Amino acid sequence: MDADAWDARYESQPMVWSAGPNALFAELTSDWPAGRALDVACGEGRTAIWLASRGWQVRAVDFSPAGIAKGRERATAEGLDVEWQVGDVRTADLGTGYDLVALLYLQLPHDQMATVLARCVEALAPGGRLVVIAHDVDNLTRGVGGPRDASVLPSVALLREWAAGAHIERAEQVERETPDGAAIDVLLIARR
Repeated sequence: MDADAWDARYESQPMVWSAGPNALFAELTSDWPAGRALDVACGEGRTAIWLASRGWQVRAVDFSPAGIAKGRERATAEGLDVEWQVGDVRTADLGTGYDLVALLYLQLPHDQMATVLARCVEALAPGGRLVVIAHDVDNLTRGVGGPRDASVLPSVALLREWAAGAHIERAEQVERETPDGAAIDVLLIARR
């Protein structure tokens, strides 16, 4: 989907996604000390808002002006300070020096995703962590939900390859229960 299609989706309902953070992301990062964070392809900003509520200095980037507007409005209502940026994460200036880069459920063709992941690693400060959670390619045959297009779904092996410039702390498949059954996700945590 392009930015116009995402704008239409975000404008069609009060919240496309839940207001709270992804449960696995929250579980993994809740005890990490606050610092500077980058939320890549932030959508409506739920991860950025959750991080800001926990004391992080957050920059959130997405190519959907409607998604950014919804995130900005919600953060303001909650009294939270987030730096919002409309931009395509494949080419936008993401900055550097982050203690945490979050990349959750971005679906791009493999060559583009490899570029984005490399850019995310470059955006980390020394010792900073990259957390990637995505629909795994095995979700097509064993799971529910997510895109039905293998060309935009990574595997553990692909994420390892794309994050080769960082120290891999975890790279594994994770099952997530949904009302429709188990979804198969892939998790990567890498440190610069």
